[in-house]
Amino acid sequence: MTRAPPNDGPVERRLYGDPPLVDAADAAADIAADATILTSGFGSVGYPKAVPLALAEDGRDLALTIVHSGNVGEEIDVDLVESGAIERRFSYQFSSTARAATNRREIAFSDRDASSIGDEVQYGGLVDPDVAVVEAVAVGEGWFIPSTSIGQVPAFVDAADSLVVELNRTQPLELQALHDVYRPGKPPEREPIPLTDPGARIGTNHVSFDPEKLVGVVETDIADSTYTFREPTDDDLAIAANLGSFLAREMERSPVFDDAIHLQFGVGSLGNALMGELKELDFGDRDVVYFGELIQDGLFDMLDAGRLECASATSMALTDEGQERLFDDIERYAEDIVLRPADIANHPGLIDQFGVVGVNSAIEFDIYGNVNSTHVGGTRMINGVGGSADFNRNSLVTVCALPSSLKGGDISRVVPMTFHVDHTEHDIDIFVTEQGVADVRGLSPVERAELIIENCAHPSFADDLQAYLDDVQEQDNHIPHDVERAATWQ
Repeated sequence: MTRAPPNDGPVERRLYGDPPLVDAADAAADIAADATILTSGFGSVGYPKAVPLALAEDGRDLALTIVHSGNVGEEIDVDLVESGAIERRFSYQFSSTARAATNRREIAFSDRDASSIGDEVQYGGLVDPDVAVVEAVAVGEGWFIPSTSIGQVPAFVDAADSLVVELNRTQPLELQALHDVYRPGKPPEREPIPLTDPGARIGTNHVSFDPEKLVGVVETDIADSTYTFREPTDDDLAIAANLGSFLAREMERSPVFDDAIHLQFGVGSLGNALMGELKELDFGDRDVVYFGELIQDGLFDMLDAGRLECASATSMALTDEGQERLFDDIERYAEDIVLRPADIANHPGLIDQFGVVGVNSAIEFDIYGNVNSTHVGGTRMINGVGGSADFNRNSLVTVCALPSSLKGGDISRVVPMTFHVDHTEHDIDIFVTEQGVADVRGLSPVERAELIIENCAHPSFADDLQAYLDDVQEQDNHIPHDVERAATWQ
């Protein structure tokens, strides 16, 4: 029988009952050399640290399959990768070390969108999981409380044959106040998710598990790998201003936004800057709600300024300063912040239900509206697709925002043709650069191209893009292209 925390209320200590305490090296040694390991971690926080480090130093010839639902920190993304222990990996990678190993094909990497990987692991046969290794702030008989992220941990714990919990004492026990762990039922009897307000709570503060699965609890004191966001550039500020102008027009145009507007931003320096700058936008009497996957420092600026009603996500992607800001005042922030499993935070039905305006960045987009988020030149992996796939497909209004050029204006991020497509022209409604806004809803491919070139391309490249479009329009094709010529832009 699974015993929940007392009264399913606040937990006051780290350990309840008599869970088996084990050393990280011993826990690692008990993991088979070819095991499939499901880990916690999302937004480079809330991931296990001691056991991956022990695996990296294990000395055996390991060929592990690693599965996590979002990006993780250096203990996995650098140390474990450099040890050569990882043979296969799902579903996100971010560090330069992991990127290089992926591009050399030393690691077989398969990308997935964030919302579905839990179901694919639990029901879809994606992998045959052996052990889940997760981070927690408290653990008892048949339950634990996650730390700074949740991700797909509940599904992973259900799917795995065994469980190792890393009890991290650097993570405040008060994090429990943020969590709302709700488990969808098993298809095809799965019922609708009963969430009608992003700020409501429909679950518990803990993840339940079969006590017989618990191999051991490893006590750790290793801090998360936090984010570093650059200072907003002039381009970032111009993009924020253009996005703000668009949102103001959209709020006046659509009755969906009469009472509230629900926003989502992708992770990164630009997304963080956009969150911070939007606190200056006049939203009138509307409630401003964040419904996304990651909470970044910029959202704290909006919360502290009284410009945000609530924020629902699955992880805290914070800088050192942002994490300190949270840890120093968790109880206050817990009034407005909810952390949920990724299959809730990124759920297509909820994104649709709340009429989210999804704002994500990319590597590049082409003149017809196709977006490449993951591969430079169509071949070299930079990162995974993450939750952008969930929000780009299912938001009421989908925005792709990025600077129009790179390398001081030497490289155009608006190209004739993307040679890798993560989000098709059917997914994106609005393109925003520092040059302007292109609202391509309802336009034909050539009409989209004309508007994107006019409003979003950098002046150094706009004439060449227009010349390309003028020439290919001589074809009798719905989407005219000169593939060889387009390739010269890569």
